[in-house]
Amino acid sequence: MPIPDFQTLMRPLLEAHADGKEHLNRDLVAHLSAQFGLTDEERREMLPSGRARLFDNRIGWAKSHIAQAGLLVSPRRAISTITERGRQALRNHPQRIDLRTLNDYDEYREFRNRRKSTDDEENGQPDMEAQEEQTPEELLENAYLKVRRQIEAELLSQIKNAPPEFLERVVVDLVVRMGYGGSRKDAGEALGRSGDEGIDGIIKEDPLGLDIIYLQAKRWEGTVGRPEIQKFAGALQGQRARKGIFITTSTFSSDALEYASRIETKIILIDGPRLAKLMFDHGVGVATASNYEVKRIDSDYFTDT
Repeated sequence: MPIPDFQTLMRPLLEAHADGKEHLNRDLVAHLSAQFGLTDEERREMLPSGRARLFDNRIGWAKSHIAQAGLLVSPRRAISTITERGRQALRNHPQRIDLRTLNDYDEYREFRNRRKSTDDEENGQPDMEAQEEQTPEELLENAYLKVRRQIEAELLSQIKNAPPEFLERVVVDLVVRMGYGGSRKDAGEALGRSGDEGIDGIIKEDPLGLDIIYLQAKRWEGTVGRPEIQKFAGALQGQRARKGIFITTSTFSSDALEYASRIETKIILIDGPRLAKLMFDHGVGVATASNYEVKRIDSDYFTDT
């Protein structure tokens, strides 16, 4: 089943505290993942940033909201227990507890009003109640991914519209940023020097040049098929080379991908979308516009007193 959104988790989370005992966060996560029948793969699913697990994050936000309404308290770090108000909420709302339910409590309305006032003043963003499924972190990270996808698409478009030799410059800058090729001067001299037998360039795998990597970088209109990869593999064998990178602004056919995965020579295939992602990750052709630092509460600060 799909991973439940954070509002759907509110009542099950509160119900897990109904025994009146203190509960550790990790035990609550295990209990709820079993209750919702999540697979191991779903349990391991991460936020877009990869910094936290999606299910754990949603439980954290569900817990935060119901605590703001006074239904749970945290006597110590990573531990929570139900309040009498929480018990009453379970009796009064046997089906579902969500943001609308929590809005019945004065403390929660005050909390929401503070949030809404801040959002309206700073961002003009909609109230959280309109965000039915996503936590604030998910909203932030998904917005980042949307911007990233737009920039990556524009990077690829710029490369395709530039002169053919511009791809050579992109590859030189990228391999150096990734730690290959020695200096930029070394990489620039190596790439485009041979130009025969299906090899466009040679770069150092490490700064000392203990091993080398052969390159082919081509702008392509259609899909790159298996025959092109076979020719590149043959060129590598002619050089007694063990490693190669084939870069294209287009895509590879399934036959090409399958062939490259099973031959003895190690050939890495980088298509247009992956090239744009690598450029974004390593700061090639992009500049930082803004930095946003996301903080969290330091629980130790409040408990170690």
